[in-house]
Amino acid sequence: MRWLARTYFRLRGWEYVGTRPEARKFVAIGAPHTSNWDFVILLAVASHFGFKPKTIGKETLVRGPFGGLMRRLGIIPLRRDSGQGMVEQMARAFADSSDLALVLAPEGTRRAEPYWRSGFYQIALAAGVPIVPAKVDARRKQAGLGTPFIPTGDVAADMDRLRDFYAGAVGFNPGGESTIRLREEDAPADS
Repeated sequence: MRWLARTYFRLRGWEYVGTRPEARKFVAIGAPHTSNWDFVILLAVASHFGFKPKTIGKETLVRGPFGGLMRRLGIIPLRRDSGQGMVEQMARAFADSSDLALVLAPEGTRRAEPYWRSGFYQIALAAGVPIVPAKVDARRKQAGLGTPFIPTGDVAADMDRLRDFYAGAVGFNPGGESTIRLREEDAPADS
């Protein structure tokens, strides 16, 4: 896979940027997410930097005749009837693993939205693992990883780091990039 990814990047004129995180457990977030090609490019990034990406899927995906294949492809099953929410289940998955690269698309859609979804942030905070920003910039033909950081709980400051990293990045469908902002940033402060 690594050879295929490098060959594709070279033939298409793309370059990798950044370095592999030292942490063995982290939440990687991929943005901007404006096309299905973003996913393909981010798989190439994971291969290039030598980590096996995993993501969240409904528990039903890992059952039946294709269940084993889905697990090998990196699906971590989410049990909706477990009594635990997604954040708690993923924090448990991190606690039970010695090596886990959970990859999520915080935009949650391929069209422009006013907010990112905060699950990536809440999972990293609950699990005590770093967030690793991953970027696809179709204009510059660059894809890669940014500097990992442990979320501090200061949502605005942590999101400022992400806004700096993603500044100017354009997806495959320009204009489809969501605003890099969490709803929590607009919530009134507790008195």
